[in-house]
Amino acid sequence: MKKPVPCEVVENAARKKLKERGVTIDDIAKVVFAMQEPYHPHLTLEECYESTDAVLKKREIQHAILVGVELDVLAEKKQLSEPLQSLIDSDEGLFGVDETVALGSVFGFGSIAVTTFGYLDKQKVGIIRELDERKEEVHTFLDDMVASIAASASARLAHRLRDIQENRRIEDIKNREDEELIG
Repeated sequence: MKKPVPCEVVENAARKKLKERGVTIDDIAKVVFAMQEPYHPHLTLEECYESTDAVLKKREIQHAILVGVELDVLAEKKQLSEPLQSLIDSDEGLFGVDETVALGSVFGFGSIAVTTFGYLDKQKVGIIRELDERKEEVHTFLDDMVASIAASASARLAHRLRDIQENRRIEDIKNREDEELIG
């Protein structure tokens, strides 16, 4: 049996790929803020950053980032076979595999994450729009992955803020969030 890749190696690689492609946690946290601030007027960007950072610790998210960015980079280098090369290079409207990969990673955060992902996929808020409009690079998968991360972080934060409003103990909130990170 082959030796599994240590989780910290995978997490570091996913974070590095985001950074290499011009995406920071701050960029994603700003999208989370835009999604949650109407419901929580005292929300801080720091809370959004923390939630985004926590989502990036989830294996499904890390795996999806690595797969998606790799396909984007290979398409940029014209190293995919046809017609896949053209489908990814042109971000073909009927090619839904990019959304499917991204959507698969939001399910761990519930229906709020799913509906927020759909909204972000259509509205292209913040860095998601920037990635979608960078025509010199291919971001067919990455813009959807960033939407997925932001949607998951938004849902995580919404649940956390409700728990705080209900006066749940911080230890209980942390335990629940740790359980969500499994997988």
